[in-house]
Amino acid sequence: MSYVTGFLIPVKTENKERYVESARKSWPAFQRYGCLEQVECWGEDVPDGEHTSFPMAVKREDDEVVVFSWLRWPDRATADKCFAEMMNDPDFDGMDMPFDGKRMMWGGFAPVFEGRA
Repeated sequence: MSYVTGFLIPVKTENKERYVESARKSWPAFQRYGCLEQVECWGEDVPDGEHTSFPMAVKREDDEVVVFSWLRWPDRATADKCFAEMMNDPDFDGMDMPFDGKRMMWGGFAPVFEGRA
């Protein structure tokens, strides 16, 4: 099975178009590293929780939306290679990141089940 890198990102509502444009610009570079899929989801129904929630996880502020995104890779080695090299890659250098990166969360996941229609 493939490998997935998932992200939760707090983005100011006013920066939606900047965020989408940044994602569009990053896709060719991720693709060059072997990424199979990039999905960026703008939060629409992301409730606050009492004990835990997506908004709490990223310490969302009043003027922000939680973005849920993922990159699908053929395997973990391909993802690891990309993330090890991207900081020195000019295609990623200076890329607009219209969000507070200190509150971004990410992790790598091995799928254990995939259902598709």
